[in-house]
Amino acid sequence: MTTLPAETMLPGAPAHSTGALLPAETMLLDGTAPPPDTTAPLDDTARLRAAAAFVREHDSESLLPLLLPGLHGPELRALAARCRFAHTGLLLFPPDLPGLRALFADCGLDVDTASHPSVVVRDRLARRHRRDAAELDVRILRPHVPGPAGERRAVEVFALAAPAGSDLEGIAAYERARGHEAHLAFEILRPDPLVLRGLRAVLARHGAAPDGGGYNQHEDGTVFYFTAPEASPCDYRRLELYAPGDHREVLAEHLGNPVPAPVPAPASAPAAAPDAERLLRLLTGAWTTQALAAFARLGLPDAMDPAAATTATELAGRTGTHPRGLATLLRYLAMLDVVAQDREGFRLTALGGLLRADSPGSMRPLALMYGGPFYESFAALDHTVRTGQPAFDHLFGENHFDHFARDPELADLFDRSMAAGSRMFGPLPAHPAITAAAAAGSPRTVVDIAGGNGELLARILAAHPALRGVLLERPHAVEAARRTLDAAGCGDRCDYRAGDFADTPTGGDVYVLSRVLHDWDDDRCREILRHCARAMSEEADLLIVERLLPADGSPSLATAWDLHMACNVGGRERHARDYVGLLADAGLQLCTSSPLPLEGHVLHARRAPAH
Repeated sequence: MTTLPAETMLPGAPAHSTGALLPAETMLLDGTAPPPDTTAPLDDTARLRAAAAFVREHDSESLLPLLLPGLHGPELRALAARCRFAHTGLLLFPPDLPGLRALFADCGLDVDTASHPSVVVRDRLARRHRRDAAELDVRILRPHVPGPAGERRAVEVFALAAPAGSDLEGIAAYERARGHEAHLAFEILRPDPLVLRGLRAVLARHGAAPDGGGYNQHEDGTVFYFTAPEASPCDYRRLELYAPGDHREVLAEHLGNPVPAPVPAPASAPAAAPDAERLLRLLTGAWTTQALAAFARLGLPDAMDPAAATTATELAGRTGTHPRGLATLLRYLAMLDVVAQDREGFRLTALGGLLRADSPGSMRPLALMYGGPFYESFAALDHTVRTGQPAFDHLFGENHFDHFARDPELADLFDRSMAAGSRMFGPLPAHPAITAAAAAGSPRTVVDIAGGNGELLARILAAHPALRGVLLERPHAVEAARRTLDAAGCGDRCDYRAGDFADTPTGGDVYVLSRVLHDWDDDRCREILRHCARAMSEEADLLIVERLLPADGSPSLATAWDLHMACNVGGRERHARDYVGLLADAGLQLCTSSPLPLEGHVLHARRAPAH
């Protein structure tokens, strides 16, 4: 076996003992003493400094081939993508914990969190030295060390205080000499049973052998230890995979202890049927809505650094929240992939980043709206089903347009939530009717009817500098639209009209009704479309953006929004054939229908030819 040069030796590689016989309590399990060695081990300070230096210099793709010879190419890249090099681990024996923190300071390391018990290492030491585990108070501390690119890593220190003259000095001498607990640790990203079994299979294929592990309830994390193969080109012998969460079923397989078959329930208490479990999961959907809304309301996404982990205690201090309650929320959100949990704390994922106020395409307003007024009215859904009337009106005493208009904060939130939803229908500015208008020789005008805060019209005008715009909205929304278009650099090409549908301006070349008709019943939709038809010339185009109910009854977002519209707005989603009928009643005809993201559609209509 070859070794790495001295300056690149992996920290924690087996050192050698001083040759002295150990006391009886450190005899090996077979009753024999370990063989003497002649080389003195590194002291704790030197080992800690070497470990920190190593963490600063290496990454997953450089370390995994050293531990697993023959691992290369796509298999290496796939494993490295799943396993993030997180830390080196080593076992130290300070005289007391204050002495350990002094050692950290001497090595230029800082620990900003409290220590936690190490169940796994404590139990391994107890078995190895035939001691009562209750006598061994092994603690974990993780001084932070930056990686090569500044990423947050650590040296994982297991500490067992061994005061001078105590019977733990013999254990300390033996463990320092052999470094049994020294390891390189890789954190598994987004673990699940299938991923864990696949990673174990890859390691076994390259010669790594299971070498213990355990579940630490103090951290809610599962540890899988492996011994590196004999052919490994380094003196380092142990590898750890750390999986956030409780994965004891896979751990049992790793330890060679298959999970026993469940005992059949007595006839009087039948086991829960799969349908019951499925229904239970469905019933907890409200918890998800409120967890996301609370996450956004409390400003937690904005207080988290996407590039670095944050402990619940740290985040609670920044946001004025309760550490334990916050940790409970974050663990739930980790199941939804809104945050990621690892040993260092919680990180904001790309999904969770959409709830930041400053995120491009932020969906925070939607979370606040769906978790706020609309959530309250959904509690009265039975009123809608029983009477056919909106639960929102029943609960708040007025329709949602009037209710929001009287409250500036709610009005602003509603407009921003509609704008956030509008951004999801991204390709609309590239519709042929709009591009044809933009390509015409003379200036053409796009009229956005009930255009909210101007988000959609701003995207259309930004994409087509030759176009002009007109935005028709309620008086309180016009100023918000003016600010949006000014910020987009399109304000000088837009006119604003405060009014109702009856005020739809003439002279437009393209008229847009984006998610407007689903707010209203059929009679009001016919009225709106007739106002459009009267304003349109024979050459003008009307673009209607809506979700369409599937003709075959298949699962659809439109079906979900149909329930939402009935409960909260008093409107409805429709089939394509319904819009054909409504258009015909207004003297219009459907020309084409083209899909948009999230099951949206653009219905392109023009005035029907005169007979």
